[in-house]
Amino acid sequence: MASFDDIQVKELDKRASGQAFEVILGAPAPDAKGEFPLSPPKKKELSLEEIQRKLDAAEERRKNHEAEVLKHLAEKREHEKEVVQKAMEENNNFSKMAEEKLNQKMEANKENRTALMAAMSEKFKEKDKKLEEVRKNKETKDGSED
Repeated sequence: MASFDDIQVKELDKRASGQAFEVILGAPAPDAKGEFPLSPPKKKELSLEEIQRKLDAAEERRKNHEAEVLKHLAEKREHEKEVVQKAMEENNNFSKMAEEKLNQKMEANKENRTALMAAMSEKFKEKDKKLEEVRKNKETKDGSED
């Protein structure tokens, strides 16, 4: 057991988890004052000016906080507007590209149809020529047999 003025430290048994000590404090000296007063210190009287100054400071803090909140809301609204604007632009670009692709397909279909119609018309003209030849041949045959 060790002793340091008013403090005594007694070693207890050692354990696997560590050591244990008992600390014994000595009795306080009769002339020593307590560090903590038993009653809270008396509040000084606040003057009307101090009260008004504190109220003004509180009002200023409230206004600053309100302005900060409004600023954040305005920034959020601005960001939302930008997002909506960007989405509309992307939608318009998509619509324009889709319309262009559709027009290109329609034009290609029109050209293909025109080419197909021209080919069919040519084919029918060829058939008409052959039919005309066959008729002429038949007429000349019929005319020579009489």
